[in-house]
Amino acid sequence: MHKKLFIPGPTEVRREVLEAQAKWMIGHRMNEFSELFYSVTEKVKKALGTKNHVFIFTSSATGVMEGTLRNVVEKKFLSTICGAFSERWYKIGLANGKEGDVIEVEWGKAIKPDMIEEKLKTGKYEAVLVTYNETSTGVMNPLKEIGEMMKNYPDVLLLVDAVSAMMGAPIKPEEWGIDVVFASVQKAFALPPGLTVTVVSEKAIEKAKKVKNRGYYFDFLGMLKKYEEKHQTPATPAVSLLYAMDYQMDRILEEGVEARYKRHAVMAEFTRKWALKHGFEMFPEKGYESPTVSTIKNTKGFSVKDLNKELAKRGYAISNGYGKLKEQTFRIGHMGDVTLFELKELLWHIEEIWNLK
Repeated sequence: MHKKLFIPGPTEVRREVLEAQAKWMIGHRMNEFSELFYSVTEKVKKALGTKNHVFIFTSSATGVMEGTLRNVVEKKFLSTICGAFSERWYKIGLANGKEGDVIEVEWGKAIKPDMIEEKLKTGKYEAVLVTYNETSTGVMNPLKEIGEMMKNYPDVLLLVDAVSAMMGAPIKPEEWGIDVVFASVQKAFALPPGLTVTVVSEKAIEKAKKVKNRGYYFDFLGMLKKYEEKHQTPATPAVSLLYAMDYQMDRILEEGVEARYKRHAVMAEFTRKWALKHGFEMFPEKGYESPTVSTIKNTKGFSVKDLNKELAKRGYAISNGYGKLKEQTFRIGHMGDVTLFELKELLWHIEEIWNLK
């Protein structure tokens, strides 16, 4: 039986999007591919309202986390840790021989602009790593405000993990001063896994020119050199996924990105009210709750594992708490193409299984 996914990713993919992959194969050096790739990148630019470079890598976002650091960090970066995935990005930097310092807050808390500014005043950093939406905790950090603050430090790059936010929450690369922002497509894009969208500023490109040992697969300059103009990729891409992405971007633009953001916000608000109504508490700091994934404190001590077993019988799946939050929290993903009606169906089943009054 198909289980409808209300997990933080991969998210539910509509049948017609899956079917869009089933086209005859083309060579990635053919004109047909150039037309496809140009179409996809232009639609992404339109959706994000950006004129920056858009690279699409056949990779999970973890690869681009590594690639970003190799491309634009020469000396020292500042990492902001508020959960499991922001911590992963810091560790990736160290694994690549980069030197980094940390701002770390308790899981469930948000990273504030003043925390970063206090560190930037030292003049020691060339880049700041920010996780826009921390999937493990359900916290959305105030990226717009962080970007505004960082305009006072024009020599420092703002690097953003927007994995569980892009196409589900507002992102304005130029306006917010973001130099690199990336997201894998199996979250709010509502596509099968395998691609990562990366938006890169001209400032980041100029910095990359000064950095040695950028690697090969994720080299930003390698993407630029002859390939961007030809609308191709240096290595063989996931052509079938790009067919699906081209189709899905049409659907996203037809819905309208602002309408899409609003739908996510409405579902998040409904989930929060539902949780509080039934005696649960939200895990994130108030005012910093994610619009794409709700992390809820398991204040009643129910078995989330057993809940998922019962939900599976009914054709649904949610997520347990991540890592050390397992069974202490549960996570409901309401991102991508999920509707409020479908979310209400899921919550009704949870109420019945847990006998919530």
